[in-house]
Order: sequence, then structure tokens, then C-alpha cells
Amino acid sequence: MQQPSDTPQETTIERPAVPVAPVGILPAERIENRQVKIKTNKGEIVFELFAEDAPKTVSNFVVLAESGYYDGLTFHRVVPKFVIQGGDPIGNGTGGPGYKFEDEPVTRNYLAGTVAMANSGPNTNGSQYFICLEDQPTLPKNYTIFGQVTSGLDVVQSIGIGDIMETVIVEPKQD
Repeated sequence: MQQPSDTPQETTIERPAVPVAPVGILPAERIENRQVKIKTNKGEIVFELFAEDAPKTVSNFVVLAESGYYDGLTFHRVVPKFVIQGGDPIGNGTGGPGYKFEDEPVTRNYLAGTVAMANSGPNTNGSQYFICLEDQPTLPKNYTIFGQVTSGLDVVQSIGIGDIMETVIVEPKQD
């Protein structure tokens, strides 16, 4: 007869393969007129993607999201009146997908709800991103902007450290 074990068991979550190098730019139909829905434990955040402004960054985010990379990750950094940040598989701000890719020119301002890549210096983008909680007129234009929250800014405002991105889905943009 089988007995329950007192020994902790490891659980492995099967995920689709994550790219091992930057993906470059995906075909237009995969990145243009798209939006992202992030289902969190606090509610849903929706943001449009700026494929024309940042095609490499949008392509990277789309590939990671479609692979399930972001599903189950947490928001590891929250700075009141500044940003929430997530996308680190380690959960402490040091992790990423195992590769880096170059910055793209920033032509917009960092407004409340702006979605941009977090980085550790020039051309060090990976998987971490942030969402501005308020307008940030003094933030240097060193962080590639690739989206804007269109729904759920109240959810963004309620996110705390450790809150979970349950699912991250890329879909056609809703008008």
C-alpha cells in the first residue's frame, strides 16, 4: 500500500521553449495592432503595443509572452509614485531570458501607464519591464517604450511586491 511521503517533492512546470537569443523583428502581422492582457491576482491590465516605435522590443515581448515565459512571475519591484516592475524569473531584479538586445529610440514621454523595458545600462534589454504609476517627465529616455496601458491602470496602482502575473496573453487590439 502506498503511503504519503514526508519528503518534499519537486514540482516541474512544463513551459514552451524560450528563445536563447533575441528574435529580431517578427512579421508585421504578429506585432502590429496587438495588445497584451496581463491577468494578475489583483485584476486585469491591458496595454497596446507600439510595434512601429519599437519593433524589436515588441517582437521580444510577444515571443516571451507566447512561450509562457511571464506566466506565474511576480512584480518584484514597486516604487510608489514611480513604477512597478516585473519579468524577472528569479524574482529579485537580477534575472532575464539569458540574452540581451539593443535599445530602440525613445520618441514618447514616460506617462502614467507607459510600459517600457527595464535595463542595467545601454543595450541590456531582456525580459524585465516596468509600468509608470505617474507621469515621469524627468526620467532619462534610456528605457525603450513599447506600450501604453489602455485598461486597468487602477490595477497597476494596486500592485504590490510579490503580486503575480498569472497569465500574459497577446491578442488583436480591441478598439
